Amino acid sequence: MSEQAGAKQVETDVYGSGTDVYAVQGADPEVLAYAMAKYSRSALTLKESLKEISAQRAEQFLNTFYFQYGHRSIADLAHIPMAIERLSLLAAICLVDEQRWDGQERSTRYQDFRKSGWFTPAGLGDQADAFRAAVSALFGAYDGVSQGMLAALKRVIARPEEMKADAYERTLKARAFDVARYLLPLATNTSLGQIVNARTLEMQVSRLLTSEFAEIRELGEKLRAAATGPSWDVRHEAGKSLMEELEAASGMRDARVEQMVLREVKAAPTLVKYAVANEYQRATREALTQAAAELMGGVEIETAPVVDLIEGVESMEIELATSLLYPHCHYSYRQMRGVVAGLNGVRVAELIAVGTRHRGRHDELLRAFHVGASLKFDILMDVGGFRDMHRHRRCTQLLQGFTDMHGWEVPDAPGQPTLQEAGLEEAYDAAMGAAFASYRALRDSGVTEAAESAQYLLPLGTRCRAMFKMDFAEAVYIAELRSGVAGHYSYRRVAWEMYEAVKRQYPGMAGMFRIEDVTVPVDLLKR
Repeated sequence: MSEQAGAKQVETDVYGSGTDVYAVQGADPEVLAYAMAKYSRSALTLKESLKEISAQRAEQFLNTFYFQYGHRSIADLAHIPMAIERLSLLAAICLVDEQRWDGQERSTRYQDFRKSGWFTPAGLGDQADAFRAAVSALFGAYDGVSQGMLAALKRVIARPEEMKADAYERTLKARAFDVARYLLPLATNTSLGQIVNARTLEMQVSRLLTSEFAEIRELGEKLRAAATGPSWDVRHEAGKSLMEELEAASGMRDARVEQMVLREVKAAPTLVKYAVANEYQRATREALTQAAAELMGGVEIETAPVVDLIEGVESMEIELATSLLYPHCHYSYRQMRGVVAGLNGVRVAELIAVGTRHRGRHDELLRAFHVGASLKFDILMDVGGFRDMHRHRRCTQLLQGFTDMHGWEVPDAPGQPTLQEAGLEEAYDAAMGAAFASYRALRDSGVTEAAESAQYLLPLGTRCRAMFKMDFAEAVYIAELRSGVAGHYSYRRVAWEMYEAVKRQYPGMAGMFRIEDVTVPVDLLKR
């Protein structure tokens, strides 16, 4: 080929329309990750790579480059769908607490959780009967409030002629569940599905194995086993039927076809198998809990608004030290920051050092080290509403433990009957009060295993505190999305308060929000 012809061919490759695009199905997640990784070391196409790669070769490659050289980006390429069914709401909140997470959970709006049952922790001893009685009482109250609020809604909202009866019933039931869900205890069983990459799964498993709760540690073990063991393959049932038809028609059984159709697949036999409890997280959690207790000295928790936008200029050192302590106490960020800001530089540096003292070679820094965000919202809301806010991943979230210290929310909203109007106020308050009393009795029982299980008795109406750090674009996104009229009033109110806080501090930016006024009653028949 002449030099001129060669130049012409290059020009065609660069400027022609020879781009090849295709989707890939049927490759094991780890094999696909290996094939993708080969783009950096081979001129082969993905099809060519997949044809020559076996699961055994993929495992050998990953054992070398992933574990010995720390090429964790390879694990980002192996995406694994998983189902996690019949776990407590408490465990589900912990499970999904990943910044790189995609999934869906059962909705408290569209499903009746009376059918779910609940999780009973082991080790309750003499407290087991009291635990079951407390949970059963909350489910009874949940049932009563569901039925009572549905009846109240029907009294005040007539069915439009153009609306079908089943749609009317379904819509008002969802509104009633929005109220009743405040009474569901954290012991309530739920189910969820997730699609995560192997790196996230490895970190998730390690974090779960480090939990203080036995259920959550066991969940980490089951996730690891599910990823490294045989997967449930949706094609197997159809494959079995096909093999039976072929055998009936020919009188023979083709072993090669059977192996291909019924082949056992393991989602991540290599990438997750070494995930263990994270000593860095465990030791640092204990140290920071002790440091926060010593620093605050048992002072009273100050009253705080639903949403507190932390204003003022603070050094990165002050923000970091405060952020490290915040998840390990029940004080507001503002109150904790005030104490930290009063310390000398040496003491602040000592607090920051606690956050890295136990860090291993491959440990990522704690989430608290994500400092420097322009907007910091300290939010105090019910656990049920928090679960929806928790789904926002393009921000840094610092969560505090669940406690009775902040009281509970009342599920009243503009435009719908209040608990008092529905004749449910007394029953609701009695149920919440009894649940809190049972929580305290279990917490103070003197039995370590029982005390650790007390949080399971807290209802979703319990107030919890969490810090959300983000940029302006994310604040606009959350406020616009969560203020929508179809949403639950709990997080609609939080979204509105976030907007109001930004408007007060940065009035020139307020016009960029396209937000719904949550103080205006909504049409309860519109979803």
